[in-house]
Amino acid sequence: MHDRRVRKNVRPAASVPPTLPPWWLEEALEWESDAPDAPALEGELEADVAIVGGGYTGLWTALALKERDPAIRVALVEAEICGWGPSGRNGGFVNGYWNTLRWTRETLGAEGALDLARAGGQIVPAVRAFSERRDEDVWLQEGGYLKVSTAPAQDAAVDGAVETARELGVEEQAIPLSAEEVAERCRSPRFRHGVFFPDGATVQPARLTRALRRACIADGVSLHERTRVLRLDAGSPNVLITPGGRIRTEEVVVAVNAAAAGWGPTRRRLTNFGSYVVLTEPRPDLVEEIGWTGGEAITDGRMFVHYFRTTPDGRVLMGSGSGPIGFGGRLDGRFSNDLPTAARAEAGLRTLLPGLDEARVECAWGGPIDVSADRLPFFGTVPDSRVHYGAGYSGHGAGPSWLGGQILASLALRADDEWTALPLVTRKVPRLVPEPIKGLGGALVRAATLAVEDAAADGREAALPVRAVAALPRLVGMRIGQR
Repeated sequence: MHDRRVRKNVRPAASVPPTLPPWWLEEALEWESDAPDAPALEGELEADVAIVGGGYTGLWTALALKERDPAIRVALVEAEICGWGPSGRNGGFVNGYWNTLRWTRETLGAEGALDLARAGGQIVPAVRAFSERRDEDVWLQEGGYLKVSTAPAQDAAVDGAVETARELGVEEQAIPLSAEEVAERCRSPRFRHGVFFPDGATVQPARLTRALRRACIADGVSLHERTRVLRLDAGSPNVLITPGGRIRTEEVVVAVNAAAAGWGPTRRRLTNFGSYVVLTEPRPDLVEEIGWTGGEAITDGRMFVHYFRTTPDGRVLMGSGSGPIGFGGRLDGRFSNDLPTAARAEAGLRTLLPGLDEARVECAWGGPIDVSADRLPFFGTVPDSRVHYGAGYSGHGAGPSWLGGQILASLALRADDEWTALPLVTRKVPRLVPEPIKGLGGALVRAATLAVEDAAADGREAALPVRAVAALPRLVGMRIGQR
């Protein structure tokens, strides 16, 4: 039996401030010694499809288009370099929607939730097939996904996942684990019990992004980094204006994700939250001591979730999705240099995994996540145009962005198929309240939710007014957090 003593929730100052570029990207660029060039756009360019955004969604869309029609002219522009944004900063969790059946059933109904989960079940095999076919080492580790309860208030998150899978006849997708069974995968005095989802893997997210970039260039995509789109003149054709040139194209795909919170067609359906991680030095000896050798991706049952995973060299990443909320769609410094959120991520490391106390935190970084009102991504076409979009991954884009690429490729090709029939395309997405109410109200709810969850972690109950504010999103039919 493992030590069941529980340390009180600690909130130390951050060991290191969050900085950019993230360690993921630095490691990926060092590994990538022969990167093909992707110069900024200069002059005029004709394309059949132009993609704005060189993260996961844009890159997967480009590859899907070229796979379906190798002759199609695809141009992709990225304001920075591929991997600079959230696609190079996230935790690297790759999974679909089996782990979210409990709340996707609330949003989509039983059949819609199962349809989405079955489609999402193709994600990990697709990433595996890509890395094998392209001979790319993206650190793919198919260890499954483990959700644990670390306080009584989180038990429902674990138990509900198991119950929903049983009710829908897919109990093999959500396997209940006792405290002892959880300890066989990762020992912590905080872990009460858990649920294991076989559908889950981890990758080095920036390596995956850069591998997708190389594949796009190899397949003939006209890729241009450090090329910011200044204006989109919608029409027939559409014209994208950049500092050095322009692209004339019949179809446009806007794949800017977090930045879409400031774009007219999507701003009322998105808000941004900050998510921060800390990364330890390599300590494979300590990782082995706590028995975490199966490569499982792990989260707890908080609303503003802790998410953690290992790396092949024995590092541990701990993340906290509790960062500041955006205002007016602006992506400002709160998404990259918020010290309190980095400190919360480090506090999560020390509280949830005390067996790693000797592991020094080497670096920290943050980034924005694009959150929709129902916590699911959405895809569509701007009315009376050939401008398509996708956004709202809500912190879970590393896997579902592959689905997004298939959907957006079908929309751009005007196909009526299995991808455009998914509820990610067909459902009506709730609209958020306008600014300044969205930003100010969201900040108030965030503060209340953090207070409620910190109290629960310490075995206390937050004051009634605080709990009432934290419950407001549910009362108006919105989802916030993970449960």
